[in-house]
Amino acid sequence: MLTAAAAYQSISRDLTRSLDSVAKSPAVARETNYYLENIGKVKSIDDFMANKRLLRYALTAHGLSDVAYAGALIRKVLEGGTDNDDSLANKLVDQRYREFAKTFNFVRYAGATTAFDATQSGTVEMYKRQVLEQNTGTVNEGARLALYFSRQAPKVTSALGLLADRALLTVTQTALGLAPSTSNLSLEAQQKLISDKLDVADLKDGAKLEKFLKRFMARYDADNATTTSSAVSIMNSGLGSVAISSELLAALQNIRRGT
Repeated sequence: MLTAAAAYQSISRDLTRSLDSVAKSPAVARETNYYLENIGKVKSIDDFMANKRLLRYALTAHGLSDVAYAGALIRKVLEGGTDNDDSLANKLVDQRYREFAKTFNFVRYAGATTAFDATQSGTVEMYKRQVLEQNTGTVNEGARLALYFSRQAPKVTSALGLLADRALLTVTQTALGLAPSTSNLSLEAQQKLISDKLDVADLKDGAKLEKFLKRFMARYDADNATTTSSAVSIMNSGLGSVAISSELLAALQNIRRGT
């Protein structure tokens, strides 16, 4: 099996080519064609929620396919939009919800929402990246986590943001040498452990981010040196999605994003 470092380098070396290959696969092409042919017909939140196929594509593109079953949650995120500081999307630390509500901002743009590039070609590009990451996981789970971290970590503004996303937290714990059991500590204690070892702002610097990822992959490969098959996925079965426990989600709902 390829090491995490080798698999990651193989894909990231020519990311455009990798994404183009994904786009040409029959399943992705079929779902993408359906999405582009129909998303413009969606003029309201009700329309969006009623077309499960379109909704799942959009949720998958934003890494939220694991909550596709939670219709009430998705509706509340959409109905709150992003203009109000007290909206659910703005209160949740996990930035994926805010990005989803911002892209599909029916509260602000109403029927014009689905005419924008962000909801059409932008969402398609995000979907392809999610599928690429899932496919990478079948070769090496560490490489998949590294690709996900490289995409999402620069958007995080605090240690709490890393804690809110299981995949980001897994990479962080591995790179910093923190035992998985530290997840049993209080949120405050976990934040301190991470903040003492990592300046989250460094993740916005490309060079520092790559150095951090190399540190993660070196430790991941060392820990999995005797593994003969892909590790059990940290992420759920949805394309590129990551799971958030109901307990953690509940704990974070009243905490403002980025604090």
